[in-house]
Amino acid sequence: MEEISASPQTPYGRSKQKAEEYLLSQILPAGKRLFIIRPCMIHGEGNKGNLNLLYKIVEKGIPWFLASYENKRSFLSIDNLNYLIFEILNNEHILSGIYNFADDEALSTNDLIRIISETANRKTRLWNIPQSFISGIAKLGDLLKLPLNSERLKKLTESYVVSNQKIKSALGIEKLPLSAKEGLEKTIKSFKK
Repeated sequence: MEEISASPQTPYGRSKQKAEEYLLSQILPAGKRLFIIRPCMIHGEGNKGNLNLLYKIVEKGIPWFLASYENKRSFLSIDNLNYLIFEILNNEHILSGIYNFADDEALSTNDLIRIISETANRKTRLWNIPQSFISGIAKLGDLLKLPLNSERLKKLTESYVVSNQKIKSALGIEKLPLSAKEGLEKTIKSFKK
């Protein structure tokens, strides 16, 4: 929730927190509002990040070997981001504040692999390797400086779920224009171009 105080772990995160604190400490001119927008992972046409990497894994027929981890992650399609920004700026009844922006549903990485596979007309390949075995491989990766190490495993399997309830309540809406699946399908189709 937006009310929970953040405890950033990186210099980047701490600098964002300081910027928010500074902005919130300022007295706004009459009739002005301040919106601090906290979007989760944004995706859209031509996305070059992790979604594109997962797409390439699926395209090559490489199995997702972390299927035993049922994490949940929030995403935000560029279409829903644009919608929210437009609505927040054009609705004078929205109060100043901090707003999380996310699609309505959080998805597991396994769900994401299924969506990519369906959209790319590929067979879904999920390998349910025991977590204890994968953790052992990651610890070996720590020692041998391999691509899969404990830190990377944590990043690949941890959950990060963001609630968008505050902004939806402020706008008086029940759901965003695109579901998480619809937004992801649109992004994934752009990778084929």
